[in-house]
Amino acid sequence: MSRSVNLNSQVVAGGLSYSKQIQALKRGVPIVVATPGRFFDLIQKKHIKLDDIEITVLDEADQMADMGFLPDVKRILDLTKPGGQRMLFSATLDKDVDSLVKKYLKNPVTHSLANEKSTAGNMTHHVLIMEQSHKDLITSQIAARKGKSIFFVRTKHGADKLTKRMNEAGVSVGALHGGKTQAQRSRVLEAFKSGATNALVATDVAARGIHVDDVSLVVHVDAPENHKDYLHRAGRTARAGAVGTVVTLATHKQRKGVHGLAARAGVRLNESTVRPMDANLVKVTGAAEPSGIPVITAQGGKSDDAGRSGGYRGSRSRGGGKKKKSRPRPHERRKRPR
Repeated sequence: MSRSVNLNSQVVAGGLSYSKQIQALKRGVPIVVATPGRFFDLIQKKHIKLDDIEITVLDEADQMADMGFLPDVKRILDLTKPGGQRMLFSATLDKDVDSLVKKYLKNPVTHSLANEKSTAGNMTHHVLIMEQSHKDLITSQIAARKGKSIFFVRTKHGADKLTKRMNEAGVSVGALHGGKTQAQRSRVLEAFKSGATNALVATDVAARGIHVDDVSLVVHVDAPENHKDYLHRAGRTARAGAVGTVVTLATHKQRKGVHGLAARAGVRLNESTVRPMDANLVKVTGAAEPSGIPVITAQGGKSDDAGRSGGYRGSRSRGGGKKKKSRPRPHERRKRPR
Protein backbone atom coordinates (compact mmCIF):
# COMPACT_ATOMS: atom_id res chain seq x y z
CA MET A 1 0.00 0.00 0.00
CA SER A 2 2.78 2.42 0.86
CA ARG A 3 4.44 1.81 -2.50
CA SER A 4 1.31 2.90 -4.34
CA VAL A 5 1.61 6.37 -2.76
CA ASN A 6 5.42 6.43 -3.06
CA LEU A 7 6.08 6.31 0.70
CA ASN A 8 8.46 4.14 2.67
CA SER A 9 7.18 2.00 5.53
CA GLN A 10 8.66 -0.22 8.23
CA VAL A 11 7.27 -3.31 9.93
CA VAL A 12 7.95 -3.47 13.67
CA ALA A 13 7.04 -6.88 15.04
CA GLY A 14 8.33 -9.70 17.19
CA GLY A 15 10.21 -12.48 15.42
CA LEU A 16 12.04 -9.99 13.19
CA SER A 17 15.51 -8.50 13.64
CA TYR A 18 15.73 -5.82 16.33
CA SER A 19 18.74 -4.16 14.71
CA LYS A 20 17.17 -3.80 11.26
CA GLN A 21 14.06 -2.27 12.75
CA ILE A 22 16.06 0.15 14.88
CA GLN A 23 18.24 1.20 11.94
CA ALA A 24 15.19 1.90 9.77
CA LEU A 25 13.57 3.93 12.54
CA LYS A 26 16.73 5.99 13.02
CA ARG A 27 16.73 6.84 9.31
CA GLY A 28 13.11 7.92 9.64
CA VAL A 29 10.02 6.47 7.96
CA PRO A 30 6.63 8.12 7.42
CA ILE A 31 4.64 4.91 8.06
CA VAL A 32 5.18 2.25 10.73
CA VAL A 33 3.11 -0.95 10.84
CA ALA A 34 3.59 -2.54 14.25
CA THR A 35 2.46 -5.10 16.78
CA PRO A 36 1.82 -3.54 20.22
CA GLY A 37 4.34 -5.61 22.18
CA ARG A 38 7.44 -4.94 20.08
CA PHE A 39 6.42 -1.32 19.42
CA PHE A 40 6.06 -0.49 23.11
CA ASP A 41 9.29 -2.34 23.84
CA LEU A 42 11.15 -0.04 21.43
CA ILE A 43 9.45 2.99 22.98
CA GLN A 44 10.71 1.96 26.41
CA LYS A 45 14.22 1.54 25.02
CA LYS A 46 14.09 5.09 23.62
CA HIS A 47 14.25 3.98 19.98
CA ILE A 48 10.85 5.48 19.15
CA LYS A 49 9.35 8.87 19.95
CA LEU A 50 5.73 9.65 19.18
CA ASP A 51 5.93 13.45 19.38
CA ASP A 52 5.33 13.97 15.66
CA ILE A 53 2.69 11.27 15.08
CA GLU A 54 -0.25 12.76 13.19
CA ILE A 55 -2.35 9.65 12.40
CA THR A 56 -2.82 6.59 14.62
CA VAL A 57 -4.68 3.53 13.28
CA LEU A 58 -5.75 0.62 15.47
CA ASP A 59 -6.74 -2.33 13.28
CA GLU A 60 -8.70 -5.37 14.51
CA ALA A 61 -9.26 -3.79 17.91
CA ASP A 62 -11.54 -6.60 19.11
CA GLN A 63 -8.88 -9.19 18.37
CA MET A 64 -6.28 -7.07 20.17
CA ALA A 65 -8.55 -7.19 23.20
CA ASP A 66 -9.07 -10.95 22.93
CA MET A 67 -5.31 -11.52 22.76
CA GLY A 68 -4.58 -9.40 25.84
CA PHE A 69 -2.82 -6.54 24.05
CA LEU A 70 -5.03 -3.71 25.35
CA PRO A 71 -2.65 -2.59 28.14
CA ASP A 72 0.15 -1.96 25.60
CA VAL A 73 -2.31 -0.41 23.15
CA LYS A 74 -3.52 2.06 25.79
CA ARG A 75 0.04 2.97 26.80
CA ILE A 76 0.88 3.71 23.17
CA LEU A 77 -2.26 5.76 22.59
CA ASP A 78 -1.53 7.74 25.76
CA LEU A 79 1.78 8.83 24.18
CA THR A 80 0.25 10.11 20.93
CA LYS A 81 -1.03 13.66 20.50
CA PRO A 82 -4.71 13.97 21.48
CA GLY A 83 -5.25 16.37 18.59
CA GLY A 84 -4.06 13.89 15.97
CA GLN A 85 -6.35 11.78 13.84
CA ARG A 86 -7.26 8.39 15.26
CA MET A 87 -8.98 5.53 13.48
CA LEU A 88 -10.21 2.28 14.95
CA PHE A 89 -11.31 -0.81 13.01
CA SER A 90 -13.15 -3.69 14.62
CA ALA A 91 -15.32 -6.60 13.50
CA THR A 92 -17.31 -6.46 16.77
CA LEU A 93 -18.05 -3.73 19.29
CA ASP A 94 -17.83 -5.26 22.75
CA LYS A 95 -17.17 -3.52 26.08
CA ASP A 96 -13.38 -3.54 25.67
CA VAL A 97 -13.53 -1.90 22.25
CA ASP A 98 -16.21 0.50 23.46
CA SER A 99 -13.91 1.63 26.28
CA LEU A 100 -11.23 2.50 23.70
CA VAL A 101 -13.73 4.45 21.63
CA LYS A 102 -14.96 6.46 24.62
CA LYS A 103 -11.49 7.28 25.93
CA TYR A 104 -9.49 7.92 22.78
CA LEU A 105 -11.95 8.99 20.06
CA LYS A 106 -13.74 12.31 20.42
CA ASN A 107 -17.01 12.65 18.53
CA PRO A 108 -16.10 9.75 16.19
CA VAL A 109 -17.73 9.26 12.82
CA THR A 110 -18.89 5.64 12.52
CA HIS A 111 -18.81 3.68 9.26
CA SER A 112 -20.51 0.26 9.37
CA LEU A 113 -19.80 -2.39 6.75
CA ALA A 114 -21.04 -5.93 6.32
CA ASN A 115 -19.47 -7.97 9.10
CA GLU A 116 -18.67 -11.67 9.29
CA LYS A 117 -22.03 -12.54 10.83
CA SER A 118 -24.02 -10.62 8.23
CA THR A 119 -22.28 -12.43 5.35
CA ALA A 120 -23.74 -15.74 6.56
CA GLY A 121 -25.91 -15.84 3.44
CA ASN A 122 -22.76 -16.56 1.43
CA MET A 123 -21.77 -19.43 3.73
CA THR A 124 -23.13 -22.88 4.40
CA HIS A 125 -22.43 -24.27 7.87
CA HIS A 126 -22.13 -27.99 8.59
CA VAL A 127 -21.27 -30.30 11.45
CA LEU A 128 -19.92 -33.70 10.43
CA ILE A 129 -20.44 -36.41 13.05
CA MET A 130 -17.89 -39.22 12.98
CA GLU A 131 -16.17 -41.88 15.02
CA GLN A 132 -13.06 -40.58 16.80
CA SER A 133 -11.04 -43.36 15.16
CA HIS A 134 -11.95 -42.01 11.70
CA LYS A 135 -11.11 -38.34 12.36
CA ASP A 136 -7.44 -38.37 11.25
CA LEU A 137 -8.20 -40.10 7.96
CA ILE A 138 -11.23 -37.93 7.22
CA THR A 139 -9.24 -34.75 7.91
CA SER A 140 -6.55 -35.79 5.41
CA GLN A 141 -9.21 -36.67 2.82
CA ILE A 142 -10.78 -33.22 3.20
CA ALA A 143 -7.34 -31.60 2.85
CA ALA A 144 -6.80 -33.47 -0.44
CA ARG A 145 -9.74 -31.67 -2.05
CA LYS A 146 -9.40 -29.14 -4.84
CA GLY A 147 -9.41 -25.52 -3.69
CA LYS A 148 -7.97 -23.65 -0.72
CA SER A 149 -8.86 -24.82 2.79
CA ILE A 150 -7.95 -23.63 6.29
CA PHE A 151 -8.00 -26.14 9.18
CA PHE A 152 -8.26 -24.68 12.68
CA VAL A 153 -6.85 -26.33 15.80
CA ARG A 154 -6.44 -25.01 19.34
CA THR A 155 -2.75 -25.53 20.05
CA LYS A 156 0.67 -25.15 18.42
CA HIS A 157 1.42 -28.81 19.13
CA GLY A 158 -1.87 -29.80 17.53
CA ALA A 159 -1.05 -27.74 14.43
CA ASP A 160 2.36 -29.37 13.99
CA LYS A 161 0.97 -32.84 14.62
CA LEU A 162 -1.86 -32.44 12.10
CA THR A 163 0.48 -30.92 9.49
CA LYS A 164 2.91 -33.81 9.84
CA ARG A 165 0.08 -36.35 9.53
CA MET A 166 -1.28 -34.70 6.37
CA ASN A 167 2.17 -34.45 4.77
CA GLU A 168 2.74 -38.14 5.46
CA ALA A 169 -0.61 -38.91 3.80
CA GLY A 170 0.53 -37.10 0.66
CA VAL A 171 -1.11 -33.69 1.13
CA SER A 172 1.07 -30.57 0.93
CA VAL A 173 0.16 -28.48 3.99
CA GLY A 174 1.66 -25.53 5.85
CA ALA A 175 1.34 -24.79 9.58
CA LEU A 176 0.79 -21.31 10.99
CA HIS A 177 1.14 -20.73 14.73
CA GLY A 178 2.82 -18.52 17.29
CA GLY A 179 5.76 -20.88 17.74
CA LYS A 180 7.13 -19.98 14.33
CA THR A 181 9.19 -16.91 13.56
CA GLN A 182 7.68 -14.09 11.56
CA ALA A 183 9.83 -15.09 8.57
CA GLN A 184 8.55 -18.68 8.77
CA ARG A 185 4.94 -17.53 9.03
CA SER A 186 5.42 -15.25 6.03
CA ARG A 187 6.80 -18.10 3.92
CA VAL A 188 3.96 -20.43 4.88
CA LEU A 189 1.33 -17.81 4.12
CA GLU A 190 2.94 -16.87 0.79
CA ALA A 191 2.99 -20.54 -0.27
CA PHE A 192 -0.71 -20.76 0.58
CA LYS A 193 -1.60 -17.57 -1.27
CA SER A 194 0.38 -18.57 -4.37
CA GLY A 195 -1.17 -22.03 -4.53
CA ALA A 196 2.06 -23.90 -3.77
CA THR A 197 0.00 -25.42 -0.93
CA ASN A 198 -3.79 -25.59 -0.94
CA ALA A 199 -4.25 -26.35 2.76
CA LEU A 200 -3.26 -24.38 5.83
CA VAL A 201 -3.35 -25.58 9.44
CA ALA A 202 -3.63 -22.67 11.87
CA THR A 203 -4.29 -21.72 15.46
CA ASP A 204 -6.71 -18.91 16.27
CA VAL A 205 -3.99 -16.44 17.29
CA ALA A 206 -1.83 -17.05 14.21
CA ALA A 207 -4.76 -16.80 11.83
CA ARG A 208 -5.79 -13.33 13.02
CA GLY A 209 -5.75 -11.04 10.05
CA ILE A 210 -5.36 -13.72 7.36
CA HIS A 211 -6.96 -12.30 4.22
CA VAL A 212 -6.95 -14.71 1.28
CA ASP A 213 -9.90 -14.13 -1.02
CA ASP A 214 -10.20 -17.59 -2.58
CA VAL A 215 -10.49 -19.78 0.53
CA SER A 216 -13.56 -21.92 -0.16
CA LEU A 217 -13.55 -24.13 2.95
CA VAL A 218 -12.92 -23.57 6.66
CA VAL A 219 -12.70 -26.65 8.89
CA HIS A 220 -12.93 -26.59 12.69
CA VAL A 221 -10.83 -29.66 13.47
CA ASP A 222 -10.98 -28.57 17.10
CA ALA A 223 -14.14 -26.71 18.01
CA PRO A 224 -13.51 -23.03 18.90
CA GLU A 225 -13.66 -21.97 22.53
CA ASN A 226 -16.47 -19.45 22.01
CA HIS A 227 -18.91 -18.12 19.44
CA LYS A 228 -16.72 -15.09 18.63
CA ASP A 229 -13.87 -17.38 17.59
CA TYR A 230 -16.35 -19.37 15.49
CA LEU A 231 -17.26 -16.23 13.55
CA HIS A 232 -13.65 -15.08 13.20
CA ARG A 233 -12.63 -18.47 11.83
CA ALA A 234 -15.64 -18.65 9.52
CA GLY A 235 -14.83 -15.18 8.22
CA ARG A 236 -11.73 -16.54 6.44
CA THR A 237 -14.07 -17.86 3.72
CA ALA A 238 -16.86 -16.26 1.64
CA ARG A 239 -14.80 -13.10 1.23
CA ALA A 240 -15.34 -10.41 -1.40
CA GLY A 241 -18.80 -11.73 -2.28
CA ALA A 242 -17.65 -15.32 -2.86
CA VAL A 243 -19.39 -18.36 -1.40
CA GLY A 244 -17.81 -20.63 1.17
CA THR A 245 -18.37 -23.67 3.36
CA VAL A 246 -17.69 -23.92 7.10
CA VAL A 247 -17.40 -27.40 8.60
CA THR A 248 -17.04 -28.53 12.21
CA LEU A 249 -15.74 -32.04 12.89
CA ALA A 250 -17.31 -33.67 15.93
CA THR A 251 -17.88 -36.99 17.62
CA HIS A 252 -21.30 -38.11 18.84
CA LYS A 253 -20.41 -36.91 22.37
CA GLN A 254 -19.46 -33.45 21.09
CA ARG A 255 -22.58 -33.00 18.96
CA LYS A 256 -24.74 -31.15 21.51
CA GLY A 257 -21.97 -28.73 22.51
CA VAL A 258 -21.18 -27.85 18.89
CA HIS A 259 -24.82 -27.06 18.11
CA GLY A 260 -25.02 -24.85 21.21
CA LEU A 261 -21.87 -22.96 20.19
CA ALA A 262 -23.21 -22.36 16.69
CA ALA A 263 -26.53 -21.14 18.08
CA ARG A 264 -24.72 -18.50 20.16
CA ALA A 265 -22.99 -17.41 16.95
CA GLY A 266 -26.38 -17.07 15.24
CA VAL A 267 -25.67 -19.99 12.93
CA ARG A 268 -27.77 -23.04 12.17
CA LEU A 269 -25.76 -26.15 11.33
CA ASN A 270 -26.58 -28.77 8.70
CA GLU A 271 -25.75 -32.11 10.30
CA SER A 272 -24.42 -35.21 8.56
CA THR A 273 -22.97 -38.45 9.85
CA VAL A 274 -19.92 -39.43 7.80
CA ARG A 275 -17.34 -42.14 7.31
CA PRO A 276 -14.09 -41.97 5.32
CA MET A 277 -14.82 -41.10 1.67
CA ASP A 278 -18.56 -41.72 1.91
CA ALA A 279 -21.06 -39.81 -0.23
CA ASN A 280 -21.98 -37.25 2.48
CA LEU A 281 -18.35 -36.37 3.14
CA VAL A 282 -17.59 -35.86 -0.55
CA LYS A 283 -20.78 -33.86 -1.13
CA VAL A 284 -20.16 -31.40 1.72
CA THR A 285 -16.38 -30.98 1.50
CA GLY A 286 -15.25 -32.27 -1.90
CA ALA A 287 -13.00 -34.76 -0.10
CA ALA A 288 -10.59 -36.83 -2.19
CA GLU A 289 -8.18 -39.69 -1.56
CA PRO A 290 -4.68 -38.42 -0.68
CA SER A 291 -1.87 -39.74 -2.87
CA GLY A 292 -0.26 -41.68 -0.03
CA ILE A 293 3.15 -40.42 -1.19
CA PRO A 294 4.74 -38.46 1.69
CA VAL A 295 5.37 -34.81 0.93
CA ILE A 296 9.05 -33.94 1.31
CA THR A 297 9.64 -30.42 2.61
CA ALA A 298 12.57 -28.16 1.78
CA GLN A 299 14.30 -29.52 4.87
CA GLY A 300 14.19 -33.03 3.43
CA GLY A 301 11.77 -34.44 5.98
CA LYS A 302 8.09 -35.24 5.96
CA SER A 303 7.29 -32.20 8.06
CA ASP A 304 8.94 -29.20 9.66
CA ASP A 305 9.98 -31.28 12.67
CA ALA A 306 11.18 -34.27 10.64
CA GLY A 307 14.67 -33.90 12.03
CA ARG A 308 13.29 -34.46 15.53
CA SER A 309 11.06 -37.33 14.47
CA GLY A 310 13.73 -39.46 12.84
CA GLY A 311 13.80 -37.97 9.36
CA TYR A 312 17.08 -36.99 7.77
CA ARG A 313 18.03 -34.18 5.44
CA GLY A 314 18.76 -35.28 1.92
CA SER A 315 21.52 -32.72 1.47
CA ARG A 316 23.55 -34.46 4.13
CA SER A 317 23.94 -37.67 2.13
CA ARG A 318 24.12 -37.84 -1.63
CA GLY A 319 23.36 -41.53 -1.69
CA GLY A 320 20.05 -41.03 0.10
CA GLY A 321 21.08 -43.25 3.02
CA LYS A 322 22.30 -42.41 6.45
CA LYS A 323 25.56 -40.56 6.51
CA LYS A 324 28.46 -42.51 7.96
CA LYS A 325 30.24 -41.08 10.93
CA SER A 326 33.56 -39.60 9.85
CA ARG A 327 36.70 -40.08 11.88
CA PRO A 328 38.15 -36.97 13.50
CA ARG A 329 41.07 -35.39 11.73
CA PRO A 330 44.48 -35.76 13.41
CA HIS A 331 44.47 -32.20 14.73
CA GLU A 332 40.97 -32.73 16.14
CA ARG A 333 41.87 -35.83 18.18
CA ARG A 334 42.03 -35.41 21.91
CA LYS A 335 43.52 -37.70 24.49
CA ARG A 336 41.14 -39.01 27.05
CA PRO A 337 41.83 -37.75 30.57
CA ARG A 338 43.22 -40.41 32.84
